[in-house]
Amino acid sequence: MNREPRGWMIFSALVALFLSVLPLPHWLEVVRPAFLVLAVLYFSITAPRAGGIGLGFFAGLAIDIFQGSVLGQHALALALVTYIVVREHQIIRSKPALQQSLIVFFALLAYEFVSFAIDGWTGHPITNPLRWVHTLTGALIWPLVIALLERGHSPR
Repeated sequence: MNREPRGWMIFSALVALFLSVLPLPHWLEVVRPAFLVLAVLYFSITAPRAGGIGLGFFAGLAIDIFQGSVLGQHALALALVTYIVVREHQIIRSKPALQQSLIVFFALLAYEFVSFAIDGWTGHPITNPLRWVHTLTGALIWPLVIALLERGHSPR
């Protein structure tokens, strides 16, 4: 098994970026999980040397560019959350998928809180409570994310 699946990681990140910026109806966009953040968290847990903070930073820059937010906002938030996850990846990896979902929920909350704080500091506060819904949906689909991403780089 390839211990550092860089090709699969980049492909997965591009697909997740596409899913993150795909136009959806408003009711579905509210519950859309942050697919790119989930992919970065997955690779930061399973292959921290291949993914890690660099992947988090550049994935955040890609989100900033495609969503038109303040340049560096998502990059900072995702790099910070990725740093914490990479630092604790051995502990997180040893947990079952449902416990990992809880950890991912708090990681997504931290990501959204940093993004929320930067929005406020730059004068673009979004105080709608629906802003926080994708953290719950991201945690709920985490076992599915694990299953899909493991399938791509597991030995056959």
